[in-house]
Amino acid sequence: MAAIIGFIFFVLHALLNLLRLAIIVSAILSWLFAFDVINYRNRFVASLAEALDRITGPVLAPFRRIIPTLGGIDITPIIVLILITGVMNYLLPASQAALLSLLVAY
Repeated sequence: MAAIIGFIFFVLHALLNLLRLAIIVSAILSWLFAFDVINYRNRFVASLAEALDRITGPVLAPFRRIIPTLGGIDITPIIVLILITGVMNYLLPASQAALLSLLVAY
């Protein structure tokens, strides 16, 4: 049972890492669009941007409602990245240790 719990937390950690990567790539793409380095006419870039928006949008939207933009700069990706890192570094290991200790107690 401990191996299953370890695997579940490994998958959660990997998914949070992928979400962090998607947020970073989405932010970089938005900067490239804003400075007209790349544009939406390229089909691959447009489909990549749309896919990343669909992945990161539901995560960033609640924070965008709460956190105002600072001088036209959206800082919600930074806040979400900090929160995800905190969950990965503190909450996941503590939760895994608590579950494993419950498993040993029974």
